[in-house]
Amino acid sequence: MLVKVNGEEIELPDGSTIKDAVNASGAPYKEGCVLGVIKGQEEIERHVNKYRFNTTRGSIIIELLKDCPDILLDTWKHHYSELEKLRIRWTTSNEVAIGPITTDLTPSREEYKYQNWDVILSLSGFTAEATHIIFSKEKHKGVYGAPKENRGVFARVVGGKRTIMNLTDEDYIKSVTPVVERKSIVQSAAITKLETKITNGNEIFTYVLIEPTKKSPSSVEHFFALSEKGELHVDYESDSFIGFYGLQGLGKDAEYIDQRKRGTVTLRNKGKGIGRIYAYREDRVSTPNHTIVGKITKGIQLIDIANKDDKITIETVPKRVTTLSMTQKEAKEFLDSRGIEQIREGSDDDDAVIVEQQPQFTMEIIEKNQVRTVGVPEDKIVYIDITDKAPKSSWYFQKITGLLDSPVGSLDVMFAFPGMKVMMFKGNPMESKGLIPENPPKGCVKAGEIGITNMSRRQIGVVGVRFEDNDEFGPTGEPFLGTNIIGKIVKGIENLEKFKEGDTVYVARRKL
Repeated sequence: MLVKVNGEEIELPDGSTIKDAVNASGAPYKEGCVLGVIKGQEEIERHVNKYRFNTTRGSIIIELLKDCPDILLDTWKHHYSELEKLRIRWTTSNEVAIGPITTDLTPSREEYKYQNWDVILSLSGFTAEATHIIFSKEKHKGVYGAPKENRGVFARVVGGKRTIMNLTDEDYIKSVTPVVERKSIVQSAAITKLETKITNGNEIFTYVLIEPTKKSPSSVEHFFALSEKGELHVDYESDSFIGFYGLQGLGKDAEYIDQRKRGTVTLRNKGKGIGRIYAYREDRVSTPNHTIVGKITKGIQLIDIANKDDKITIETVPKRVTTLSMTQKEAKEFLDSRGIEQIREGSDDDDAVIVEQQPQFTMEIIEKNQVRTVGVPEDKIVYIDITDKAPKSSWYFQKITGLLDSPVGSLDVMFAFPGMKVMMFKGNPMESKGLIPENPPKGCVKAGEIGITNMSRRQIGVVGVRFEDNDEFGPTGEPFLGTNIIGKIVKGIENLEKFKEGDTVYVARRKL
């Protein structure tokens, strides 16, 4: 049997499953993410009620009548593609005609009343071999040989009225295509499991492909950070859009502002919900509070059918370019594979760890085709694991260090006294508001555990770590109830005691 996977045709044995199709096609897909199965293009078009005429003067959109007689509806759906390349046959003050095509309709000789913007099937000369499409420009009476069923009226003009008024007999129809809206997809698609069997003609969608814009480099990097695992979690869905809130609260300056058309991806840059990413199911006007991140070029069907708490497999072209936390040698191999020149700075040894890159953002690196990688000796890096048992405090820690959207962050040493076996780092008073007590130490604070002072104490937001176990005070010198444990150092603690007040310590996430 023949099926399509993300638009590509593949041949499969009868009785195959979605899993068989995904494996045979090599399609991008992360297990546990939403899948879409559609019976085929004919099934989608069964639910379509709008069509776009692309003319030499612009576009015209018609909407089929809800109570359209079946004979008119079937005639239109079987013959609309035949209008392609046909010229405007005639224009008057009342009408514009396109044709002819041949149908099986039966003409009548009655005069009928028509409203402005009616779309009529007309049988010129009272013969089905000269069927025309008539756009009514104003209220009038006419004898069009139209079938008696609803006076031949099967649709209304809902867009492009100015285009109709400008058409002449020198113009022609470039194409007529169905306008596939979300409701067309939802009615013919289903979220399925990999074991679901498929049949001949099915279309399967496994991932969403996004093309980021060069005009919003900082916002695009925000999106890369959110989707770094190759998937996005749907936190909100409505008729107009779905939202991904994983980095809500992490603000970026406004960049490229434009219309939010269907398939557009944006970042909220101001106001409530700053840092959220949205993907649009329907057109929306531009707003200065939303930066354009990119556009969906494949897999909009998954955006249409996804529900709250679903996960969606995400691919981007181009992919993110970040060398942070790599060694200089690893970065060279990575950049060589992308055809990007590396310029080493700082410690340029092969084993040096990269803590900064310039340009900072993927889209700027690709445009320049060059990046400066700043390295430091590995003993300047502390590797950590972050717990999920203290969500507010962990978020705070990642935000002030920069780990929310970067593989490498930093902390400034506030207190380091030889022999005290404790080190404290500067917090951020503005960001630390509302740090409720969560995940306090129990019994003993272990060496390497990272703690934050919570709102029950004066020094809220201070970060600390101990170099030896302590069963009385937390890593910031506070009682256990004033301490939130957010993670632990898994590598590099032996180097930490070398740092002094005012030094910068780089932190990265790594599980050993």
